[in-house]
Amino acid sequence: MSSIGVLIILLLISSIPAIAVFIWFRLTHNQFSLPRFSFSLLAGAVSFFPALLFQNILSAKNGIFNVANKWGLFAEIFARIAFTEEFSRLIILIILVILLRRLEQKLTDSQNIENISSVTLTSATGLVAGLGFAIIENVVYGASNPGNTLLRTFTAAPLHGACGYRVGSSISIFRDNPVRSFFRFLSAVIIHGVYNFMLIIPGIFPSIVAILIALFSLISSILAIHNGMNPSKE
Repeated sequence: MSSIGVLIILLLISSIPAIAVFIWFRLTHNQFSLPRFSFSLLAGAVSFFPALLFQNILSAKNGIFNVANKWGLFAEIFARIAFTEEFSRLIILIILVILLRRLEQKLTDSQNIENISSVTLTSATGLVAGLGFAIIENVVYGASNPGNTLLRTFTAAPLHGACGYRVGSSISIFRDNPVRSFFRFLSAVIIHGVYNFMLIIPGIFPSIVAILIALFSLISSILAIHNGMNPSKE
């Protein structure tokens, strides 16, 4: 099979979680427009590249990220990897949210999202962006190790979706509660870092814990979005 064919297959496999979320939005009539979904997915994919740039810059720092010692290992996992990826997602999402607010009146179903809180809408945007990031990351890493793509699709993708939700949530509440916003963003970094840390520990149990962290974090994010878009009527 040609390299282009392999990349197309990797892209299709990596897109499964995003497709599933899109179908969920349609089936449950969640008021999240197709343009917003598309822009969010694209923004998440774009955020992969500044994260890669930040990681390359930080790798030039001698000694700080030396994995031979425990503090260097923690710095590598939580700062160079988890923080840079969440920070990149934060920057791109802020730009996206500003643009969407200006363009919202032009969206075909903008009148359908008037009653959705900005917190829910921006948090859902973050979740979709996280899945967009995962698509590009899976394709890039899968190109060198195709056999690992399916596993990453159902482990790393939920993680990025859950962390993206928290980053989006931190943006939406920043103006009203900056402290809470900071800790919401920090929770994304910590969840991401703990997931990565568990994966490097030898044995099957730490890997299972990492997968459970990703899945339960994603489930809690989806439930929060569902409740926010479908508030109970009194």
